[in-house]
Amino acid sequence: MKPVISILMPSYNHASFVEGAVRSAMEQKNVSFELLVIDDGSTDESPHILKKLSEELGFYFLARENKGLIQTLNELAAIAKGKYIRTLASDDIMPPNSLKEQLSYMEANPEAPACFGQVKRIFPNGKLENKPWSKYLKNIPYVSFGDLFTFKKEIHGCSEFIRRSAFDSVGGYSSKFKIEDFPLWLALSSKYGNLPVIPNVIYYHRIHANEKNMHKQIAFIHNQFLEIIAEYKQHELYAKSLRNLKSGWFSCLAYSNKKEAFLRLPEFFSFSWVFFRRFPKLFIPKRFLKY
Repeated sequence: MKPVISILMPSYNHASFVEGAVRSAMEQKNVSFELLVIDDGSTDESPHILKKLSEELGFYFLARENKGLIQTLNELAAIAKGKYIRTLASDDIMPPNSLKEQLSYMEANPEAPACFGQVKRIFPNGKLENKPWSKYLKNIPYVSFGDLFTFKKEIHGCSEFIRRSAFDSVGGYSSKFKIEDFPLWLALSSKYGNLPVIPNVIYYHRIHANEKNMHKQIAFIHNQFLEIIAEYKQHELYAKSLRNLKSGWFSCLAYSNKKEAFLRLPEFFSFSWVFFRRFPKLFIPKRFLKY
């Protein structure tokens, strides 16, 4: 039978966690789904683990050379047969009834292009957060294009449940960028309007205790976001979007690299509350700040 939901899982170097991710997907109840996994050139034991699991549990699995996240997701989407698409990172967990709860919402709201949900973190010690991650609770009951474009709200990258027809109508994951989710959320909200967010916890996201490459990572994200919002340069909110993005980047630098944040003040400065409320971080020792 044709599955109702397609779970797309790109795998890369998560040998310690990938079995837990796979089993959490395959244990979903009372829904018709398929799990599709591509290992994107892992150098650890992930391909071996996934091959054994696919033989045991009967899901689609392909191991190949590294091509990057966007191409891997689009390859998975191309073979997906479901009416809906859901992604799962290879180090995260899908809680019980996750698919059923989002499917119930989408079937009851046929006009919605997608729906999103709440997230709990799995901390480096393996402990699951007691309450949903607070920054995503404010998304209920929806996020608008303006919310996303001006960085007032953000959507967790794997909390989505997308109607395949809407996904295809905006071209899927854009190969112009290396960040997969933000361009898609902007495209969907720009075309269809507000994106609904349910209060149910539908995803467990793993936090890794590694700040070694944090500065490099946030620099990459900032530069990608600059390119993404430039696609909407003619939009009336573009100036605000750019100002808020730069203020957020300054905030990250004020935490991770105060010297660079100080030297680049002329680039980030703006006469706005969003900048001035972050400015004191430049003078507060890192140990007293929450990243």
